[in-house]
Amino acid sequence: MASECRATEPLLRSLKEEKGGLSEGTRSRAEEILSQGPGALVPFSVLRELHAVLREKGSAVYLHELLEGSEIYLPVVELPERNPELVARLEKIKAKLANEEYKRITKNVTSQAGRQGTLADLGKDIRPLKKIIVTVFNFFVTVATAFACTYIGSQYVFAESAARILSSVIVASVVGLAELYVLVRTMEGELGEL
Repeated sequence: MASECRATEPLLRSLKEEKGGLSEGTRSRAEEILSQGPGALVPFSVLRELHAVLREKGSAVYLHELLEGSEIYLPVVELPERNPELVARLEKIKAKLANEEYKRITKNVTSQAGRQGTLADLGKDIRPLKKIIVTVFNFFVTVATAFACTYIGSQYVFAESAARILSSVIVASVVGLAELYVLVRTMEGELGEL
């Protein structure tokens, strides 16, 4: 924080003229400032006391006129030296975070040049085909089972073979349509997830 300003000629002149009205400690500080000449650092406490002396005398010179052309002195802030262990740890953490970010970004990217058809890739390619084959097989087994159960069970109701076959075809068709409906709804849900 600023606590001093650089002295200009009008400020030094006024300080020299009013030196006698200043307190003892401020007077000795004023003599040091006067010996240094223009550009000397003047503490704000000296300026406040000089301003008070000028006001008591009823001087026509105001403080802002004395400070015209002077600049506030801001001391240079010395930054503490960074701890080498801390710097090394920070660099390590930055590298680790950058590596994690890179892995996250490239997680789903595969290289076409390095791909030579491993068994894991073959398994990934076959899984959807396997699922379709099992679904179709399940459909046919369900329809055939419904037909067989109806044919065998209808012997207690119908004596003729034609009526038993007709009732079995009707039941197998209804079961097949129900199975197709469920299959379409399931496929629609899976496609919606993609």
